[in-house]
This record gives sequence, structure tokens and C-alpha cells, in this order.
Amino acid sequence: MEQEKQLTSLPENAYRELKPGEEYTPIMPASSSPREVTPYSVTMGIVMAIVFSAAAAFLGLKVGQVFEAAIPIAIIAVGMGNVMGKRNMLGQNVIIQSIGASSGVIVAGAIFTLPALYILGLDAAFYQVFLSSLFGGLLGIVLLIPFRKYFVKEMHGKYPFPEATATTEVLISGEKGGNQAKLLAVAGLIGGLYDFAVGTFGMWTESVSTRICAWGQVAADKFKVVFSLNTSAAVLGLGYIIGLKYAMIITAGSCLVWFLVVPLVGSLADTIDPAAMASLLGVTRADILADPASIFTAENLFAFIGKPLGIGGIAMAGIIGIVKQSKIIRQAVGLAVSELGGGNKTQAAATERTQRDLTMKRILTILIATLVSVFVFFHFGLLGGDWTQSLTAILIVFVIAFLFTTVAANAIAIVGTNPVSGMTLMTLILSSLVLVSVGLSGTTGMTAALIIGGVVCTALSMAGGFITDLKIGYWLGTTPRKQEAWKFLGTFVAAATVAGVMIILNKSYGFVGEGALVAPQANAMAAVIQPLMTGGQTPWMLYFCGAALALVLTSIGVPALAFALGMFIPMELNAPLVVGGLVAWFVSNRSKDEGLNKARFDRGTLIASGFIAGGALMGVVSALLKFAEVDWFLSGWAASNAAEWTGLAMYLVLIGYFAWHTLRAKKEE
Repeated sequence: MEQEKQLTSLPENAYRELKPGEEYTPIMPASSSPREVTPYSVTMGIVMAIVFSAAAAFLGLKVGQVFEAAIPIAIIAVGMGNVMGKRNMLGQNVIIQSIGASSGVIVAGAIFTLPALYILGLDAAFYQVFLSSLFGGLLGIVLLIPFRKYFVKEMHGKYPFPEATATTEVLISGEKGGNQAKLLAVAGLIGGLYDFAVGTFGMWTESVSTRICAWGQVAADKFKVVFSLNTSAAVLGLGYIIGLKYAMIITAGSCLVWFLVVPLVGSLADTIDPAAMASLLGVTRADILADPASIFTAENLFAFIGKPLGIGGIAMAGIIGIVKQSKIIRQAVGLAVSELGGGNKTQAAATERTQRDLTMKRILTILIATLVSVFVFFHFGLLGGDWTQSLTAILIVFVIAFLFTTVAANAIAIVGTNPVSGMTLMTLILSSLVLVSVGLSGTTGMTAALIIGGVVCTALSMAGGFITDLKIGYWLGTTPRKQEAWKFLGTFVAAATVAGVMIILNKSYGFVGEGALVAPQANAMAAVIQPLMTGGQTPWMLYFCGAALALVLTSIGVPALAFALGMFIPMELNAPLVVGGLVAWFVSNRSKDEGLNKARFDRGTLIASGFIAGGALMGVVSALLKFAEVDWFLSGWAASNAAEWTGLAMYLVLIGYFAWHTLRAKKEE
């Protein structure tokens, strides 16, 4: 089509604020009729949703960070189109990316909460995981659509949208040709084989710590000071994409806990009454007196003290987010209400193609149908037919999901990272207190609260992720209505996939005990909800201290959510983010030529995306082999000190390769 022959780059005013009276015209203008929804684009989107749901679920449960699938999917879509000789694929590639990107957001919603069911020894049936993910995803879509115009059009140039920017650039460069798909495939192969060698064969250790040396063992035992580092390719790539600044803020939270709080409490162990320490650490006095060395380890002190501090900080960061976004909520709701009240068929027909959403009448219909379905699910499949509890549960889901939608969308628009885990922790605390007040407690209460948390978490995750898709479509000129309609299909496919994968991973690795998946967010959820529902001791003072710290951080301009996340995610999973961020800083600042620096950074983004996708996918393969009871793991070697030194050496080789391959970029690429 003639208008699609003009593809070169985004208009000059794509990323800046518009001047008075200035309009933004996308690459595919409203007057054009690009091909978007085709059998090919829908099929490819479904395949991407399945593959990346499995990959993201494994990585998220392993390290607590879910990679955003939009960039890798966009690269694959472009590469496949080029390999198959297809032309004018921009509109179709946006649909492929939009359907496929449902994977990361649905996975984030599910794995941050639902594994806590297994951690607490509760049953989690396939239908419970599937329906909570599906209904949460549907709510996220319909609650966000009324805010689309505000975030993507009204605020044009005021939000950076880092992930949407990167994905858009990938899609545009794909139309111009290039070897990006080949570069991604090579990086994916290297990252995948690297992590496969660790996960399946145990050729070297997955993480190294200061205990590798004699002085490090002494520091850990005597002073409770330990530094540890995960050496996987996937986490290294994740740190590159997150960037040095954000990675350092997260790791600063870890440093506060591991290098200040934990050693401080450990140093007081001999001076504090055992009964008081037992109360603080959640163990019995007899445990402390019987074997104090095994109780007062750095890892236990982190779990008993550091994590509750982080939980309090995350909850307060969520409250601060709602307060900050209250104006946005009012403005966006006003836009939606005015459209619903004044909209008619003539106005709808006059709306240009690039601004046509699903009608408000249809959105409300889907919203009501989803809420009714959620109520039926809660009433008959979860709460045993108690009307008061079911009505309370559905009210919690709707109110919190609605309030936090803009917080999630705003976080993605500014930093590209969705703080769903923090907002969900707050949801769990509030919902547990409310459900206990209406007579729900014990194991039934814990199951109900976690399923409710799963629905809310998925809704917020979808809202944050979907705004990225819609911004990409706005820049390029696709039809919002088509993106919105086909997002429902991606949500269904991703929800079914993640439910199956989670059950397989639970049977293969488990979430508790030796060699279990870390699932840090789900462990935090379990730690919060158990005392609330069973009448146990809740560390309210530690929650309060974490919340106070979040207020202080916010007042001095430090992102409280990122810092608090670092406080309750293990150090070994945060430190490698800084390593990846340092690689990004190094390769993008080596030259005085800004164009060359940008080319290098963009090449590094492709390699990092390959590491993430390859490492995560091969992690799923390792899990399937373990599920099939295929054991090739060299357990004796993997447990040795030599394997740990080998792991450190291989990690340095991987970093060197990453930097060398990235620095090979040329401006003309």
C-alpha cells in the first residue's frame, strides 16, 4: 500500500511534547488501511503467547523478576516476516506483539501470588490458577481502556515509555531490514546453552558467594556478612535492560539489609534475652537454646527481619502511588464518562481510525460479565456459598483493581517496570483483614485471600503491560479497537499456559525445601497472610519500620518501591542486575560519538533480550526433563568448591563476551 512505502522512522515530534495546535501523525496515518488482523498475525501471536508464558513463568519463579516479552517478541515477529519474504508487515507485527505480550503480564500476576498456595501446603487446582489469571487479565484490559487516550494521547511526550520506545524502534527497523533477528538468535543460543549447562548438568554452580574463601566463611559465621551473586545469563541480560540506575536502587535495598540490619541483629544475639529473640525471629526459645548457630545465620536473619521490612516498604509505596495518581484517575474517568454520555453513532463514525476504541457500552458489558463470573467463581468454587463473604471478595477485587490501575500504568510509562508485587502485598493485607472480619479464616481464608490477590495482581499487571501495547500502536498508527479486541485472546492463551507450567514446575522443583524455586514474591505473600489468617504473630513493628523508611525515601526523591523490593528479594538475585547495568553503562559511554554509543546500546539490548529468552526457555526444558525424571545432574561436582570457582570464571567469560560482542556495533547498523 502506498502509505506503507514511507516507512523510515518515527516523526520528529514522536517523543517530545507537542506545541500548541500541533498534531502527531503516525507512520500509518488515520487515512490509511494497513493490514493488521490476519490469520498469520493471530497464529503467530498465539504461538508467542504460549512460548513466552512458559519461559517467563520459569524465570519469574526462579529469580523473582519477570522479563518483559514485548521486545523479544517484536524481534522474532520482524525476523520471521523477513525470512518468509513478507512485506508491509508493520500493522501485523503490532498485533503479533500485542497478543504475544500477554504472556509476561499474565505470568507476573500469577507467579507473584499463586505459588504461595503450594508454599502454605494448600491445594491449587488447575482451574483455580487458570480462572484467577483469566479473570484478572480481563479486568485489567477493560479497566485500562478508558484511560488509553489520557496516557497515550493527552500526555504525549510527557512520559518516556522506555519499553514501548524500544519495541517501536525494533518494529520500525524491521521494516527497513537488517540482521537483528540473527543477532537475537545467536545470543539466545549462547544464553540458553550456558544456563542449560548449569540447570541440567551442574557443570558449575548457579551462584557464588563470599563463602567460597576461608575469610568469607569466617565473615558469614562470626559477623553475619555474606555477599552472593547469581551467575545466570538470563539475570545478566535482565540487568542490562533494567539499566544501572534502577538496578543500583534495588541492590541498595539489599545492601541495607545484608550489610547493616542483618549484621547488627546478629551482633546483638548474645546480649538479648532468648525469649525476646524467639519472638522477633518467629521461632521458639527452645530452638535458640538448642542450636543458636543454626538459627542465627545471615540467611535466617534476612528471612525473619529483612523481608518484613521490605514488605512494609512495598505496601507504603503502593499507598503513595495511589495518592500521587488520584488526579489522573479523576481526569481519565472524566474523559470516559463524557464519551459514554455524549457519544453517539455519528460521533463514533467521525472518530479517526487511529483513535477508535471499543465502545464504552461494550466495555461496560464485558466488565459486568467479568465481575459476575468472578463472583460465581468465588461463591461456588472458593467460599462454599457464603453470600456475605462472596460479595465482600468481589468488592475488594473491583475497588482495589480500579484504584491501582493508573498506578500500574503510570509506573510502566515512567520507568518501564510494573510494581504489581508491592500493590498486591497491600491487597493481601487489606483483604485478609476484611475477610477475617466477615468470619473467614484458617486454610479456607488463606486460599481465598491468595486467589483474590491473584486476580487483583493479574489485573494490575495487565493494565501496566497493555498501556505499552497501546502506546506502540499510537506511535505507529494501528487501530486501538483491534489491539483491544485481540488482547482478550492472548490473555486466555497465556492464562491456560501459565496454569499448566506452574503445576509442572511445582512437581519438578517445588517451592519449599532443598533445590526449590525461589519464588520470592510468593514467599513474601505467604509470610504475610499466614499469621493474619491463622492468628499467629504478625511482625507489625517491622512492617511499620519498612513503611516509615519508604516515606523517608520518597521525601528525598529515592524510588521507595525499587528500594523496598531489594530489601526482600535475596541479594544474589539483585547484585547481578548491577553487573548487567554496568555492562550497559560501559558499552554506551566508551565513545565520544553519541550515534555510536546508541548503536552499541541498541545492539546490547538485542543480545540481552537473547540471553533472557534463551536462558528462560532452556530453563523450562530443564524443568521438563526433571519432571520426566531424567537426571543428568552432577550433584557431587556441583556441590564442590571447585564448581563454584568454575562458575565465577564462566560468568566472567560471559560478561566479557557480552561486552565484546556489543562493542562490535557500527553506526550504520
